[in-house]
Amino acid sequence: MEKEGTSDTDNRSTITVNVKFSGRSIPVEITDESTVKHLKSLLQPHTNVLPRGQKLIFKGKVLVDGMTLKSSGVVNGAKIMLMASQGLHQEDMPNVLEDPTSKERKNIQNTSVSCEAVAGVRVEVDKLSHRVSAIEEAMQRGTKVEDREFVVLTELFMIQLLKLDSIEADGEARAERRKEVHRIQSFVDMLDNFKARNSKL
Repeated sequence: MEKEGTSDTDNRSTITVNVKFSGRSIPVEITDESTVKHLKSLLQPHTNVLPRGQKLIFKGKVLVDGMTLKSSGVVNGAKIMLMASQGLHQEDMPNVLEDPTSKERKNIQNTSVSCEAVAGVRVEVDKLSHRVSAIEEAMQRGTKVEDREFVVLTELFMIQLLKLDSIEADGEARAERRKEVHRIQSFVDMLDNFKARNSKL
């Protein structure tokens, strides 16, 4: 890719970020002063997901469209996770708008069960973590693992991320949800590292 000229962009740096999506890593070269929204537009042809259907997660938080990558703390070599909202691969609208009172009731209901929902995801992540450990143990014995196992496990972790994203949470529940997002990201990073090491076995 061509880098932008430096005549009027001296305060900008071109960085490469790695976006995880559907078990693959998409490298994107972009200036650190570019907005998150611009990054989403660059990802659309690679993912077939509309920008408004993309959620980019970096270090446990969702990146905001209007903010620049630099102000969001994104640096060269950063790993970002992309979650695609269901139904937003096409130009269709979300569900019919709810009236304020029903939406408020729904939020109250979601808040009351959010801790339980996050706990349910935690149980699933625990199960997946055992499979990650099994891969690590196999590799320590010098056993080569099928590449498909890395792809499948990454996909399963992404499903749990989508579940977390659908949980309406406040206060303690929100903190627990963010903790699980961090946890999932760390496992996906581990799988990336294991996959690289596995290719050398």
